[in-house]
Amino acid sequence: MPSLRLYKKEKLCSTVAIEQLFSRSGAVESALAYPLRAVWRHNAKRHSDALVAFVISVPKKRLRHAVDRVTMRRRIREAYRLCRPAFPMPQGTRIDLAFVYVANALLPYQAVERAVNRIMTAVSEYAANNVEDESDK
Repeated sequence: MPSLRLYKKEKLCSTVAIEQLFSRSGAVESALAYPLRAVWRHNAKRHSDALVAFVISVPKKRLRHAVDRVTMRRRIREAYRLCRPAFPMPQGTRIDLAFVYVANALLPYQAVERAVNRIMTAVSEYAANNVEDESDK
């Protein structure tokens, strides 16, 4: 059974990488799976050996109370942690991934889990196509 633990190296902490992820230039992909929007890009320059490094954003504009923001962050992180083994990434992949919460109210875990599964499907398809393209060059 694979380890379901989230390691520090899987968290995207670099401000430069996060700014590049949300900039309008470059090869940035995105997907909307309500209540989440995901933005990802291939980052070959990242020093971490994790295949996917992620960050979670729950805007104060959407959820005014800090307790609600923390709750949604925990739900998103748990859904990602549990669904991650179901979507294997090709070796050598370096993907930066951001989850942005877009709903205006707290939603149950099941809704978040469905959204994370749809997003991870899109990311794994992107990774499979991206790694194949790079190996052809």
